[in-house]
Amino acid sequence: MSKKNRKNEEDNKLTIYEYEQKYSKRENARGARLVLALIAAAIGVFLFFCLFSITMRVWDINMYAGIGVAAASVIVYILLFIVPLVKILKTDYFIVNVNAKTAREAKSHNKKVRRKIADKIIELTAKVDGVGWYDSETVGKLAIAVKTNNDKAIMQNLTDLYSGSVKKSAKELIFKSSVKSGMYSALSQTNKIDAMLVAVLNLQLVKDIIFLYGFRPSDPKLVRIFARILQNSLIAYGLGGAKIGNSVVQTMGNAVRGIPLLGSAISTIVDSSVQGLTNGVLTTVIGYQTIKYLNNEYRLQEILDGIEILETEEEFKEACDELEKELKKGKKLPQAV
Repeated sequence: MSKKNRKNEEDNKLTIYEYEQKYSKRENARGARLVLALIAAAIGVFLFFCLFSITMRVWDINMYAGIGVAAASVIVYILLFIVPLVKILKTDYFIVNVNAKTAREAKSHNKKVRRKIADKIIELTAKVDGVGWYDSETVGKLAIAVKTNNDKAIMQNLTDLYSGSVKKSAKELIFKSSVKSGMYSALSQTNKIDAMLVAVLNLQLVKDIIFLYGFRPSDPKLVRIFARILQNSLIAYGLGGAKIGNSVVQTMGNAVRGIPLLGSAISTIVDSSVQGLTNGVLTTVIGYQTIKYLNNEYRLQEILDGIEILETEEEFKEACDELEKELKKGKKLPQAV
C-alpha cells in the first residue's frame, strides 16, 4: 500500500463516536435474551404438539405401535430440537452494538472469537478428510497467521474465506436443505408432519451455517431468525389443509371431467408440489437471512477493530490521580451564592 493510500485510509477511519452514531442501536440485551428464550420455547411447544398428535393418532390404531412412536418421538425431540438449539446458543458471537464505554471490551472479546474461529477451521480442515468447506490455501495462510499471533492476518484470511469458499459452501447447504424440505413436504401430505419437518430442517440449517462460519448472530438477530422458523412452521401447518391445487385443477376445464378419479389425482399432485415448493422457499429464506446477519456482524466487528480508542486506561488513571492530588491540596471550592 502506498503512503498516499495509507494516509487516505487513516483519514477516513471512524472514531468510536462516529461508529456509535452510524452503526449502534438501542437494544435491550436482557430483553432480547428473554424474547429469544420465549420464541425457542414456542418452537419447542409446537414441535411437542405435532409429535404428540402423531403419537396419539397411532395410539388410537394400535397401543403398542403408539408406545413405539412415543419413544421415537422423545429421541427425535432431543436430537432434532434440543441438541441443535443448545449448539446454536453455546456458539460465540461478535459484539458490535457498542458505545465509547463498551468498545474496548468488545474489541478484546471479538479478537478472542476470531482466534477461536481460526483454530476451529484449521483443526477441522486438518482432521476431517474431504470436508471441502474451506479453501485449503487460505487455511494454510490462516495457520501461519495463528502461529505468528498476527491478528491482522487472521482477520484478513477469515475475510477471504467468508467472501469465497465459505459463501459457496453456505449456498450449497441452503440448497440441499431446501430440496429436503420441499421433497419431504410433498411426500408427507400431513400438516403436522409438514410443520414439524419445516421447523426441524430450518433449525438444522441454521445450526449448520453457524458451524460453518464458526460464530452465530447476536441475540437480537437470532430472535428474528427463530421467529422466522416459528412462522415458517405455522405456514407449513396451515398449508396442509389449504388444498392450494384445487384452483389449478379447476382451470383444466372439461379435459379431465370424463376420466374417473383423474381430477382428484391431479389435485393431490398439484397440492403436494405447490406445498413442497413453498416449504422449500421458506427454508431458503431462513438460510439467506442467517448468512446476511453473519456477514453484516462480521463486517461491523472488522470496522470496530480498526477504530483507535484514544482514552486508554492509563490515561484515565492519570486523570484520577491528578484529581486526587488536587483535592488533597485542600483547595476550597467556590461558595455558591
